[in-house]
Amino acid sequence: MKASGDAAETRALEHLVAHGCRLKDRNFRSRFGEIDLIVDDGGTLVFVEVRKRGNGAFASAAESITATKQQRILATARLYLSRLPSEVPCRFDAVLLDGANRVEWIRDAFSA
Repeated sequence: MKASGDAAETRALEHLVAHGCRLKDRNFRSRFGEIDLIVDDGGTLVFVEVRKRGNGAFASAAESITATKQQRILATARLYLSRLPSEVPCRFDAVLLDGANRVEWIRDAFSA
């Protein structure tokens, strides 16, 4: 399971980098939860949740980012941001992969 998750995160990161993003952090953990990827997208700090579903249904992958999961990501992001020397624009994205490793990047998947 962990190897599959790591592979999905690597595939998602490759996609983001191919579209101009730069990796800032990976698997940032706090007592609230974990953020899979943190990237810089043209000066915007992006907190990325990566989801992979084997059946090819992107909807189920997107729907698996529940309100509870969003709140954990938000709390973890706030902690990450509090450690930065200055305020930066940020957003919350999702990268969804299906069984064939096709990628769907959803910008502004949810908000604070």
